[in-house]
Amino acid sequence: MIEALGFDFMQNAIIGGLLVSFVAGIMGALIVVNRMVFLAGGIAHSSYGGIGMAIYFGFSIFIGAMLFSIATAILIALLTLKNRHRVDTYIGLIWAVGMAIGVIFVDLTPGYNVDLMSYLFGSILAVSQDDIYIMFALLIVVLFVVSHWYREILSISYDSEYASLRGINTSLFYIVILSLSAMSVVVSIKVVGLILVIAIMTIPTFIAEQITKSLYGMMMVSGVLASIFTLLGLAISYNYDLTSGACIILVAVSSLLLFSLAKYIKNRYLN
Repeated sequence: MIEALGFDFMQNAIIGGLLVSFVAGIMGALIVVNRMVFLAGGIAHSSYGGIGMAIYFGFSIFIGAMLFSIATAILIALLTLKNRHRVDTYIGLIWAVGMAIGVIFVDLTPGYNVDLMSYLFGSILAVSQDDIYIMFALLIVVLFVVSHWYREILSISYDSEYASLRGINTSLFYIVILSLSAMSVVVSIKVVGLILVIAIMTIPTFIAEQITKSLYGMMMVSGVLASIFTLLGLAISYNYDLTSGACIILVAVSSLLLFSLAKYIKNRYLN
């Protein structure tokens, strides 16, 4: 693994993995506390529509998925602002339609025979310099929004009715959080794929939630844990020639199981 650090693709993979890990950690915490996990899952799978359209029209797949996901997030937000009780129906519909659009556009693309498994399960070793710029820009945006409007986001996340009474525009922040979640999902797809993206955004947060007492602490710990999982998964993937996204998620799941076991032993025998 050490000798591989001299290669540009491995350097890009590590930098990209760390950037995405902190984005996923921060936004994952917001997704969990705002009970948006299923929403984020719908956005992740519907982003396949953007991938298919990008392939068909011949522009950047990354940009295509990003734009399609943001549009999907805004659509979901507008549909569910006044109809939260119908959110499952809307998400299921948009999830299916997005993937169907992607499949049709890929089918219509003449002579296209590239393996789409990298989008389903990630391809961190294929992270380019341009991808890193996008990931870095998104991390800066996420950090700015979270730090600048932390109190408002905190209020909305734990008591949206109280936040609304205080004069906070809960609808606007709902759309902002969903849009940032959409962009975070897309950059995470590059690392772990759209099928596994929710795991990297929720497993670190679940662990962080058990050991921190604030939303800010949850975000930071989630980012650090996601980074550790990504680096360990990348090392295993490289050494054993396995799919990187799957290795990262298995490391995360194994860590969650060990953490849960340690917590059980502590509560059962040491208290």
